[in-house]
Amino acid sequence: MTGKLNIFAAAPSLVKEWQRAMIALSASSSLEPGLTELVRLRASQINGCANCLNLHAAEARENGETEQRIYVLPGWREAPCYTERERAALEWTEALTRLSEGRGHASAYEALKAHFTEEEQVKLTLTINIINGWNRIVVGFGLWAEPADIKAMAQEFAAQGAVA
Repeated sequence: MTGKLNIFAAAPSLVKEWQRAMIALSASSSLEPGLTELVRLRASQINGCANCLNLHAAEARENGETEQRIYVLPGWREAPCYTERERAALEWTEALTRLSEGRGHASAYEALKAHFTEEEQVKLTLTINIINGWNRIVVGFGLWAEPADIKAMAQEFAAQGAVA
């Protein structure tokens, strides 16, 4: 991993807890993996996080996502290739990621309620918050790691008991 500093060395226990929250959410989530990756990609596009775009595009492909749906994601509103559930998730992602731009998230929440259970709403919202947090950490410290290296780190955390 390259960057201004090594966050894993600078604050290992805190970063490990942050990593644990992300892994626990992914492991316990009833959300479709493809939907989760679309959400992570969209938030990372908005935040301009090249590292997270690279990682989540690779993970989306591994989960069977098509190139078309990855490429047209910035124009999801006009693209007919997304389901209504995905559209609700993407609208919610944009509303929360751009929260500082205004309070127009009420209509996004109505769409969310129509397509997600209350538990799924919480899991989706936590997913959005975690990827926005990672975007800010990665962009802020200028971090870059190849997807294979990130997977190796996650496996190392799991082997060390980072996941309870």
